[in-house]
Amino acid sequence: MQELDAIDLKILKHLQRDASLSNVELAARVGLSPSPCLARVKQLEASGVILRRVALLDPVRFGSALSVFIHVALEKQTEPKLQAFEKSMANLPEVMECYLMSGDSDYLVRVVVRDVVALQQFIVEKLAKTSGVANIRSSFALKQVKYNTELPIETLVNLKPGKSGARKPR
Repeated sequence: MQELDAIDLKILKHLQRDASLSNVELAARVGLSPSPCLARVKQLEASGVILRRVALLDPVRFGSALSVFIHVALEKQTEPKLQAFEKSMANLPEVMECYLMSGDSDYLVRVVVRDVVALQQFIVEKLAKTSGVANIRSSFALKQVKYNTELPIETLVNLKPGKSGARKPR
Protein backbone atom coordinates (compact mmCIF):
# COMPACT_ATOMS: atom_id res chain seq x y z
CA MET A 1 0.00 0.00 0.00
CA GLN A 2 1.07 3.53 -0.72
CA GLU A 3 2.46 5.59 2.17
CA LEU A 4 0.23 8.61 2.80
CA ASP A 5 1.69 11.62 4.56
CA ALA A 6 -0.11 14.54 6.18
CA ILE A 7 -0.20 16.52 2.90
CA ASP A 8 -1.71 13.56 1.01
CA LEU A 9 -4.39 13.28 3.69
CA LYS A 10 -5.17 17.01 3.42
CA ILE A 11 -5.45 16.68 -0.37
CA LEU A 12 -7.81 13.72 -0.02
CA LYS A 13 -9.93 15.47 2.59
CA HIS A 14 -10.39 18.57 0.40
CA LEU A 15 -11.07 16.58 -2.77
CA GLN A 16 -13.67 14.43 -0.99
CA ARG A 17 -15.51 17.57 0.01
CA ASP A 18 -15.19 19.32 -3.35
CA ALA A 19 -13.66 17.49 -6.31
CA SER A 20 -14.24 20.55 -8.49
CA LEU A 21 -11.46 22.51 -6.80
CA SER A 22 -8.91 23.76 -9.29
CA ASN A 23 -5.34 22.61 -8.73
CA VAL A 24 -4.38 26.18 -7.74
CA GLU A 25 -7.17 26.32 -5.11
CA LEU A 26 -6.28 22.86 -3.80
CA ALA A 27 -2.58 23.71 -3.59
CA ALA A 28 -3.33 26.85 -1.58
CA ARG A 29 -5.55 24.93 0.85
CA VAL A 30 -2.93 22.25 1.54
CA GLY A 31 0.09 24.56 1.60
CA LEU A 32 1.86 23.49 -1.60
CA SER A 33 2.70 25.20 -4.84
CA PRO A 34 0.54 24.04 -7.78
CA SER A 35 3.11 21.82 -9.51
CA PRO A 36 3.91 19.51 -6.56
CA CYS A 37 0.23 19.45 -5.62
CA LEU A 38 -0.74 18.27 -9.10
CA ALA A 39 2.01 15.64 -9.00
CA ARG A 40 0.65 14.31 -5.71
CA VAL A 41 -2.92 14.19 -7.02
CA LYS A 42 -1.75 12.35 -10.15
CA GLN A 43 0.15 9.85 -7.95
CA LEU A 44 -2.92 9.31 -5.75
CA GLU A 45 -4.94 8.64 -8.89
CA ALA A 46 -2.31 6.36 -10.45
CA SER A 47 -1.99 4.31 -7.26
CA GLY A 48 -5.77 3.83 -7.02
CA VAL A 49 -6.24 5.80 -3.78
CA ILE A 50 -8.45 8.19 -5.78
CA LEU A 51 -10.78 5.98 -7.82
CA ARG A 52 -12.63 8.72 -9.71
CA ARG A 53 -14.17 12.15 -9.28
CA VAL A 54 -17.92 12.58 -9.56
CA ALA A 55 -20.71 15.13 -9.27
CA LEU A 56 -23.35 14.26 -6.67
CA LEU A 57 -26.89 14.99 -7.79
CA ASP A 58 -29.88 15.86 -5.63
CA PRO A 59 -32.56 13.22 -6.34
CA VAL A 60 -35.29 15.59 -5.14
CA ARG A 61 -34.55 17.83 -8.16
CA PHE A 62 -35.70 14.96 -10.38
CA GLY A 63 -39.08 14.73 -8.70
CA SER A 64 -39.94 11.99 -6.28
CA ALA A 65 -37.15 9.49 -5.77
CA LEU A 66 -37.69 6.45 -3.63
CA SER A 67 -34.66 4.82 -1.98
CA VAL A 68 -35.27 1.14 -1.33
CA PHE A 69 -33.10 -1.43 0.42
CA ILE A 70 -33.60 -4.94 -0.94
CA HIS A 71 -32.36 -8.11 0.73
CA VAL A 72 -31.74 -10.84 -1.82
CA ALA A 73 -31.17 -14.52 -1.11
CA LEU A 74 -29.83 -16.77 -3.86
CA GLU A 75 -30.78 -20.40 -4.48
CA LYS A 76 -27.10 -21.41 -4.25
CA GLN A 77 -24.04 -19.49 -3.13
CA THR A 78 -21.55 -20.94 -5.59
CA GLU A 79 -18.88 -18.70 -7.10
CA PRO A 80 -20.45 -18.76 -10.60
CA LYS A 81 -23.89 -17.87 -9.17
CA LEU A 82 -22.45 -15.02 -7.10
CA GLN A 83 -20.51 -13.67 -10.08
CA ALA A 84 -23.58 -13.88 -12.35
CA PHE A 85 -25.73 -12.00 -9.83
CA GLU A 86 -23.10 -9.31 -9.32
CA LYS A 87 -22.73 -8.84 -13.07
CA SER A 88 -26.51 -8.47 -13.41
CA MET A 89 -26.63 -5.85 -10.65
CA ALA A 90 -23.75 -3.90 -12.21
CA ASN A 91 -25.82 -3.55 -15.39
CA LEU A 92 -29.01 -2.21 -13.78
CA PRO A 93 -29.07 1.61 -13.61
CA GLU A 94 -31.49 1.66 -10.66
CA VAL A 95 -28.95 -0.18 -8.49
CA MET A 96 -26.93 2.38 -6.57
CA GLU A 97 -25.13 -0.02 -4.23
CA CYS A 98 -24.81 -3.78 -3.93
CA TYR A 99 -23.10 -5.64 -1.11
CA LEU A 100 -22.35 -9.32 -0.56
CA MET A 101 -23.52 -9.88 3.01
CA SER A 102 -23.19 -12.26 5.92
CA GLY A 103 -26.34 -13.32 7.73
CA ASP A 104 -29.80 -14.18 6.40
CA SER A 105 -29.48 -12.52 3.00
CA ASP A 106 -26.76 -13.01 0.43
CA TYR A 107 -26.94 -9.45 -0.90
CA LEU A 108 -28.13 -6.04 0.18
CA VAL A 109 -29.05 -3.87 -2.80
CA ARG A 110 -29.98 -0.19 -2.65
CA VAL A 111 -32.03 1.04 -5.57
CA VAL A 112 -33.41 4.44 -6.43
CA VAL A 113 -36.67 4.50 -8.36
CA ARG A 114 -39.25 7.14 -9.25
CA ASP A 115 -42.12 5.67 -7.21
CA VAL A 116 -43.78 2.46 -5.97
CA VAL A 117 -44.95 1.55 -9.47
CA ALA A 118 -41.38 1.81 -10.75
CA LEU A 119 -40.22 -0.30 -7.80
CA GLN A 120 -42.76 -3.00 -8.64
CA GLN A 121 -41.60 -2.99 -12.26
CA PHE A 122 -37.96 -3.20 -11.17
CA ILE A 123 -38.62 -6.14 -8.85
CA VAL A 124 -40.95 -8.07 -11.16
CA GLU A 125 -39.31 -7.38 -14.52
CA LYS A 126 -35.65 -7.23 -13.55
CA LEU A 127 -34.69 -8.50 -10.10
CA ALA A 128 -37.04 -11.51 -9.90
CA LYS A 129 -35.95 -12.57 -13.39
CA THR A 130 -32.28 -12.53 -12.42
CA SER A 131 -30.91 -16.04 -12.54
CA GLY A 132 -30.52 -17.72 -9.15
CA VAL A 133 -32.67 -15.32 -7.08
CA ALA A 134 -34.67 -17.26 -4.47
CA ASN A 135 -36.03 -14.58 -2.13
CA ILE A 136 -36.53 -10.80 -2.21
CA ARG A 137 -37.41 -8.57 0.76
CA SER A 138 -37.74 -4.79 0.43
CA SER A 139 -37.67 -1.89 2.88
CA PHE A 140 -38.39 1.72 1.99
CA ALA A 141 -36.34 4.55 3.38
CA LEU A 142 -38.83 6.94 4.99
CA LYS A 143 -36.27 9.64 5.67
CA GLN A 144 -32.61 10.07 4.94
CA VAL A 145 -31.04 10.94 8.28
CA LYS A 146 -27.42 10.99 7.12
CA TYR A 147 -25.79 10.62 3.74
CA ASN A 148 -22.06 11.02 3.41
CA THR A 149 -19.68 10.23 0.59
CA GLU A 150 -16.53 11.20 2.52
CA LEU A 151 -14.47 8.39 3.99
CA PRO A 152 -13.50 9.14 7.62
CA ILE A 153 -9.80 9.32 6.77
CA GLU A 154 -8.76 10.19 10.32
CA THR A 155 -10.21 6.94 11.67
CA LEU A 156 -8.88 4.75 8.87
CA VAL A 157 -5.17 5.57 9.12
CA ASN A 158 -2.63 5.03 11.86
CA LEU A 159 -0.02 7.62 12.69
CA LYS A 160 3.31 5.88 12.16
CA PRO A 161 6.09 6.84 14.52
CA GLY A 162 9.04 8.67 13.01
CA LYS A 163 10.21 12.12 12.16
CA SER A 164 8.35 12.32 8.83
CA GLY A 165 4.91 12.11 10.39
CA ALA A 166 3.96 9.74 7.58
CA ARG A 167 0.73 7.90 7.84
CA LYS A 168 0.06 4.53 6.35
CA PRO A 169 -3.36 2.97 5.73
CA ARG A 170 -4.17 -0.04 7.90
